[in-house]
Amino acid sequence: MTNRFFIRIVLVCLIAFSATAIHAPLLTPAFAQDSLFAPDDPVSQAPQTLAKAQKQIDATNAALSKPTEDDRQLTTLKSQLDDLQAQLTALRGDVQPRADDIANRQKEMGDPPKDGQQEASDVTQQRNKLAAQKTQIATVISQLDDASNAINATSAKITAIRRDLFTRELMTRTDVPFDRLAAAVQSIVPEMKRFAELIGGWAGFAWRFKKVQLASALLLSLVLAVGMRLTLNRIFGPVIQRASVENDPSYMSRFSLAFWVTTIPTLAVSFFLTSSYFFLEAFNVLRPDISPIAGSVMAFAGLVYFVFRLGDALFQPSKPKWRLVRVTDRGAKLLLAALVGMSVINGLDYVFGSITETLGSPVDLTVFKGFVSSSLIGCILLAMSFARPLVPKGKEAQAAGRGRPWHRSTALAMRLCGIGIILASVSGFIGLARFISTQLILTGGVIATMYIGIRSGRAVSERDRFADTIIGRYLQRRFNMGPVALDQVGIVAGLLIYMSALAFGIPLIMMSWGFQPPDIQTWFYNLFVQINIGGMSISIVGIFSGVAIFFVGLVLTRWFEKWLDGNVMARSQVDAGVRNSVKTSVGYFGAIIAALMALSVAGINLSSLALVAGALSVGIGFGLQNIISNFVSGLILLMERPFKVGDWVATGTSEGFVRRISVRATEIETFQRQSIIVPNSQLINASVGNWTHRNKLGRVDVPVTVKAGNDPRRMVNLLKDIATNVPGVLRNPEPVVVFKDFNEADLNFEVRVYVADILSGLSVRTELRLGVFERFKLEGILQEDPPAEEDAELVDGILPQTLPPEGDDKTPRSVKLGRLVLGVAAPSHFDPRHIMHLLKDIAASTPGIAERPEPRVIFKDFTEAELQFEIRAYVEDLRDGLSARNDLRLAIFQRFKQEGILHEAAPAIGHELVNEQE
Repeated sequence: MTNRFFIRIVLVCLIAFSATAIHAPLLTPAFAQDSLFAPDDPVSQAPQTLAKAQKQIDATNAALSKPTEDDRQLTTLKSQLDDLQAQLTALRGDVQPRADDIANRQKEMGDPPKDGQQEASDVTQQRNKLAAQKTQIATVISQLDDASNAINATSAKITAIRRDLFTRELMTRTDVPFDRLAAAVQSIVPEMKRFAELIGGWAGFAWRFKKVQLASALLLSLVLAVGMRLTLNRIFGPVIQRASVENDPSYMSRFSLAFWVTTIPTLAVSFFLTSSYFFLEAFNVLRPDISPIAGSVMAFAGLVYFVFRLGDALFQPSKPKWRLVRVTDRGAKLLLAALVGMSVINGLDYVFGSITETLGSPVDLTVFKGFVSSSLIGCILLAMSFARPLVPKGKEAQAAGRGRPWHRSTALAMRLCGIGIILASVSGFIGLARFISTQLILTGGVIATMYIGIRSGRAVSERDRFADTIIGRYLQRRFNMGPVALDQVGIVAGLLIYMSALAFGIPLIMMSWGFQPPDIQTWFYNLFVQINIGGMSISIVGIFSGVAIFFVGLVLTRWFEKWLDGNVMARSQVDAGVRNSVKTSVGYFGAIIAALMALSVAGINLSSLALVAGALSVGIGFGLQNIISNFVSGLILLMERPFKVGDWVATGTSEGFVRRISVRATEIETFQRQSIIVPNSQLINASVGNWTHRNKLGRVDVPVTVKAGNDPRRMVNLLKDIATNVPGVLRNPEPVVVFKDFNEADLNFEVRVYVADILSGLSVRTELRLGVFERFKLEGILQEDPPAEEDAELVDGILPQTLPPEGDDKTPRSVKLGRLVLGVAAPSHFDPRHIMHLLKDIAASTPGIAERPEPRVIFKDFTEAELQFEIRAYVEDLRDGLSARNDLRLAIFQRFKQEGILHEAAPAIGHELVNEQE
């Protein structure tokens, strides 16, 4: 492995991986060929592409025929062949459908006529043209396959040459000149003088002629590095500072802090070194003989700094509580010194190698340099295997301060590695020894950093941890995100850290093992862009792009829905049901368009889904028929609109308000605020009652019972007069009083009135009962009886509710909100309006009763002996309904007793209220 190659590896490792695609040069067409297709048809363009491909293949084979030791040149040639192969594959994919189309057309024309049969001349001409086109396409496909096979063979040849080159570089044996060590050592001083003269000459040149450029390059690099460091500190500094002051940090906190204190300073220093080298080269400050030396020195500085930051984060010699490895204080300092020492020795080896290569130093000095550096690293590993850095077990051993040795397998691995490096150096395999030493430092450091990064991502994605970060607090403050949403964002952030650690770490490891940037680029391209499974090609990038297009389409559809509803239909005063139907239709149409666009971007051929559609049709006929039935029924409901959102409907055992209509099911909210999901097919196939279908006009019926001694005709006229004067009752149609029934004791009447809004029928019924009671009392129809005790009962059933208009109700719709119904009876000699206000005040002050919607009191019925009321209140949690009912009963009993409504001697009156459906 050459010194320049090592310098490139380290520099790229410090700034993270980025590669520039190397495109094949354009070639002029070699020949033209007559074609039966249009000039822009892929078949007509194929000969020109094949000529370019053949020329590129011949040039590559000519370059391979010459001996070469440049691995990067071989990588470039292979990358160009890979690009050429991709072009030929794409061209074949464009030509093949033309062959299939011609075959289908020939099949439609049928077989040619037999001997003695005649066919039209134009048909014969068309048949001959199709045959000629088919032959030309077959020739083109055959030539494309031949070119692809030639490219594969040449690529395999390049791979074999690179493998042999790498093997020779590692396994080449060089005799260590022990007998000429003195001469090698003596040559060090002259070489140092030559190096000093070289550096002095360049420094004088730069100071006299490149002073401004040198200062500008260093200043720009420093400004960019400081800006980067400040930006990173601005983002992650508070997290690091807050974590560093924890008294008892968790294991995940230690990993997170180690990751950030390693990566942030290393990125800043690496950015400064790399930008300095770039600006010095761009401003022509570095001479060709100084450039490799400057690059190796900067790579050496960055490598040593990275290893030092990583070792300090792992071992934390001065902060034991933040230590990731259970070692003693002395062991932490020893391990950090050994790690930094090995990196310094390995880096200096490659710096000196760059210097000796530039100066043309003797081979003995170069071999001696590699032998010494590899042997020193092996000796450090061997010495560290006998150290006792681990924290001892037991309090007594810890108090003694003597550490515990490595685990047997760890110590054995370190000894084998150290002895192997030393033996390889002594045996003359200097390249192998240097390679192993380099991988111990580079690969080990990258793997350790990746591991810390992955564990940091796990720490960020833990429950309630992301909210403590500066980004989490910003999201919470800016977008008012709750704990659950922040937790989900933390999971995404953890996944991004995982992917970042892998995306940066894997290429760096591959480069340290001899892979060139074009190799890695091609590998990633094939991984994310072209994965072949059988005859199908899958692109991960295309799939993610399709998913992104789909979500963008959904967002645009939702925005258009809101704009259409809030700006167009709302200003046009379109009915709410029509607005909901239009919004739903637009939403599904937009989702379908977004899905089709996503499939197209993902590279999925819709024609290939025909087989899947056929299989689905069979499944629909058996297992999915109910789903399809509901889907079609939903479309019918949206178009015919037998009911709309906000309508009061009754179907089967369900009755309530329509809250949402989708293509699969309809959501109905009952009067107890229970959401019932009804499949659309049931609403289409069964009878559905709609109280507000065409309008909200409705009828309210109130039964009235009086004693048999009253004149029924007088009662009819009296009740009709009372109903006419009740607020909310329509004059047209006018109220109707029906004489329902009678017996020896009672006369039964029913008052039927019409209201403009059936949803207000509850309040109209209450006012009507109050009017009847007050008028009867004024006319002397009611007689005072002994007072009766109150009895309250919680009853279940379908009860209507009149909620505040939309926009006025501030109560969130919670699944725990429930309604409580209590029946209350009071003596008939009390004022019913006073009792209603009293019951409402009691319900509002009872613990567990929700403030919104506010409690309501209804005057249900009355007799000569008692008044019957009903309290309808909402409990904050349906599970607390029993306790709320008991508290409400106790409050009513105590308040009635204080007001003198209840008397101890009075008999208790028990009754059960019957629910009314309004």
